Amino acid sequence: MISFMKKMNKNLRFLTQGAIIAALYVVLTYVSEMLGLASGVIQFRLSEALTVLPFFTAAAIPGLAIGCFLANLLTGCLPWDIVFGSLATLLGAVGTRLLRKNKWLAPVPPIVFNVLIIPFVLRFVYGVEGSLFFFAATVGLGQIVTCGLLGMLLLHALLPNRKLFGKE
Repeated sequence: MISFMKKMNKNLRFLTQGAIIAALYVVLTYVSEMLGLASGVIQFRLSEALTVLPFFTAAAIPGLAIGCFLANLLTGCLPWDIVFGSLATLLGAVGTRLLRKNKWLAPVPPIVFNVLIIPFVLRFVYGVEGSLFFFAATVGLGQIVTCGLLGMLLLHALLPNRKLFGKE
């Protein structure tokens, strides 16, 4: 019975953490959208700072992917952007989780996957005129600021309280 209760608590914690992360991603994307920073050739989504959270918990992987999907859906992105933007976030989250042994690598996968995927979304989904290399540079700059700078600030702020995420 005790083993069953521990498993239930672990599952409940996983679902709760994932749901909270998804909700935070949506809210922070809305804030970015209100500031005119959430989409376009140059993007600074504050929600992308959360992409370091798989360093702490696997629950962040579905939380980020679902949060990105919902944020893109609710902010009026086109269907292919919803799909590929969410895929970039999912792949970045999985990569961050796989690299969790080194905290300094946490923001690298989200940056890389967004730089590889989002320029194609801008060009072929939205028909934005310009070079894929230029889009990669602008998306990369936004990701470096949000994932690299803000994300690492968040990661270091949470490090002293990492036990709150539970043992995994």
